[in-house]
Amino acid sequence: MPSTPTIHVSLAEPIHLPPPFALVRLRERGDAFAHACRIAHDSGAGTLVYVGRFDLAEFAVVLEPAECLSTARFAFYAGMVALTDALRAYAPPNKTVAIDWPDAVRIDGGLVGGGRLGWPSSAREDDPPAWLAFGAMIRTVAMTDRGGGVHPLASALDEEGFGEAGAVQVTESFARHLMRAIDTWRVDGFDSVARDYLSRLARERQTLQRIDDRGDLLTRRIGTDRTERGELVEALATPSWLDPKLGGPRL
Repeated sequence: MPSTPTIHVSLAEPIHLPPPFALVRLRERGDAFAHACRIAHDSGAGTLVYVGRFDLAEFAVVLEPAECLSTARFAFYAGMVALTDALRAYAPPNKTVAIDWPDAVRIDGGLVGGGRLGWPSSAREDDPPAWLAFGAMIRTVAMTDRGGGVHPLASALDEEGFGEAGAVQVTESFARHLMRAIDTWRVDGFDSVARDYLSRLARERQTLQRIDDRGDLLTRRIGTDRTERGELVEALATPSWLDPKLGGPRL
């Protein structure tokens, strides 16, 4: 296991988070998601770990659900709704922010990052987990040469016309929208969150999709009886958008 990163205490752009979030800053080489998972048990709900990187918005938030793991895991969908809403808040009017199920975020088809979910390895499906950690990375600045179509399926916020929206702005926006998504869940039930999530999916035409009581995605093509199942737990095991060697979104 990597050593615990040093907390970043140098002068940095302030991050304004609404209550009840508590900010933990890491240095540039830190891993927000891994650190959030390490400290989740002791730090508690609302802890938001942020890594100060020039090219990425990287953060993770700790949650403490009161329900069993099998349904608490649905918080991943609320996190993805909040993440895409955070980007929509800064997106130019002509830009489409979409999700590749379950975890990748694309802007006009270009991969910019995604979300992931962690929980204790010892947690049982029928018991409330001690914690959950939702983590995200969004590429804010393209650090490689895009000339000649070298990475035609990748993109970054600066390439998509997001102006001055950088890591701090995306993180602040995410925190606000996560609170909204969780409130919607509490008041209107998970079906409302599921509808918001499904409306962001990039999908084929002539298909119907829903999220079942296991959190799996069911897709049925109109005019047929065949239903395809995407298993959430299996999909979350390996983030589809993450390149472990790069330590960031795939190119």
